[in-house]
Amino acid sequence: MDYKDLANLIFPDIKDYTYYEEKYPERNLPEGAEVLRVAPSPTGFIHIGGLFQGLLAKKIADQTGGVFFVRIEDTDQKRKIDNGVEEILNAFEKYGLSPDETVGRGNYGPYIQSERGDIYKSYAKKLISEGKAYPCFCTPEELEESRSNQEKAKERTGYYGKWAKCRNMPIDMAIEKIKNGVPYVVRFRSPGNPERKIKHKDVIKGSIDFPENDLDIIIIKSDGLPTYHFAHAVDDHLMRTTLVTRSDEWVSSVPLHLQLFYELGFKIPKYGHTAPLMKQDGDSKRKLSKRKDPEAAVSYYTEEGIPKESVIEYMMNIINSNFEMWRKQNPDKDINEFEVDIRKMGVSGALFDMVKMHDVSKNVISRFSAEKVYEDAKAWAEVYDSELNEMLENKEYSLRILGIERGNQKPRKDIAKWSDLKDIIYYMYPEKFNKMDKNAFEYQKVTDKSEIEKIVKLYFEKYYNENDDKETWFNKMKDLAGELGYAREVKEFKANPDGYKGHVGDISTVIRVTLTGKCNTPDLYEIIRILGKEEILRRVK
Repeated sequence: MDYKDLANLIFPDIKDYTYYEEKYPERNLPEGAEVLRVAPSPTGFIHIGGLFQGLLAKKIADQTGGVFFVRIEDTDQKRKIDNGVEEILNAFEKYGLSPDETVGRGNYGPYIQSERGDIYKSYAKKLISEGKAYPCFCTPEELEESRSNQEKAKERTGYYGKWAKCRNMPIDMAIEKIKNGVPYVVRFRSPGNPERKIKHKDVIKGSIDFPENDLDIIIIKSDGLPTYHFAHAVDDHLMRTTLVTRSDEWVSSVPLHLQLFYELGFKIPKYGHTAPLMKQDGDSKRKLSKRKDPEAAVSYYTEEGIPKESVIEYMMNIINSNFEMWRKQNPDKDINEFEVDIRKMGVSGALFDMVKMHDVSKNVISRFSAEKVYEDAKAWAEVYDSELNEMLENKEYSLRILGIERGNQKPRKDIAKWSDLKDIIYYMYPEKFNKMDKNAFEYQKVTDKSEIEKIVKLYFEKYYNENDDKETWFNKMKDLAGELGYAREVKEFKANPDGYKGHVGDISTVIRVTLTGKCNTPDLYEIIRILGKEEILRRVK
């Protein structure tokens, strides 16, 4: 009896691995093209980190003329959730990260690991026949006893060396146990020695030294499914992945993964480990948490009404710090024109800051047309805010409101997310304005009621004309200021503050608050024109 007999007994009806080598040949791609993947598990909500990895992978694949694919890693069947695969793929599609290949399309599938069982068994059979893997019959109780003994002896825990009980079991004995129905798993026979070091060059982190791996990890579980470590090596080889980008929590697995690739006879891909997304928590930083932080879930951004374009734009700031300057210099360019340089990614944890996210989103939305703002906000409101949805029913009127200061050299930047929009435009709708508490209006510098009434009365009796152009309107506002003892120009007031009651800005604020209830709004002239004479005079009364 030899290793081949053992391999044939364990996997009697499995195709030889050469069949898969021929079925999935090297890709015919231009020189320098990179093949990248993301490999999420359908075990819960989509994490923003998964979307981040997808954006990075797609950008590099697209700009090198390569391939970006999504592979579903579902070997942990116990944690798999219903519709998990669909949710993952829908999220990538929604955020404009449509893969070139994934479930249902592509020539290197299946793209779901649970459907690739025979492929893994074929390569496990190869390793067993070469003496590089073996069946392990240790029970959970035996493994726990071994761990306890290791801890007592103050030795490193794990299945390795003298602690690998089944590693040197005679082939005949292993065959007899299998024939007798004794349960087993298949373990990789590691040739490593932790006393030796390996040097690895990570495309993001640079050169890293590791001790060699000597753990005899499980590669095929008792249920016949592979473990992550083994499956990813086989999949990345057959799908011809050239660059693996993933979170740096996987850095410690590099020695094992390099070893698996080498022992399987595979070409080793490049690895790039990204810094984790961090959150400020008091005086310290910690990793963005699925359990603690709502913003860790991709669904959070949909529910809050943060546009997908804003999320992508913010994550580009994290990928390459020079993106922010590029965007300032190229405000109207398509984001795809920016070239990512993976070597310029930060090696320490990037702070995921929702305040910064909202600032980025304000800039992104400021570049939207009124039509796009309307369509996106309306679609969100139909699901999440019935009151806003009702307000937006009159499309023509809503477009006029949303078009204020839009398309200008300095466009309005007051909308960060659609869930803010109702409070921003509320006062423009007469039935909503009627419900506002007029006694709560804050007029800032001019607080005397009789003075407020004098300003408003004089403006609408003497100066207001619905047909005025903007320049005429503003000049009349200055005339009003001068007549009531306010400086016509802010700089005049600053030069002689004791000589005036205030300045023209204080006058316009009184008019603004009277008509809107707000101290800060977009262009007052545009608001007055949209509201119209009849509604304005009604509000003044």
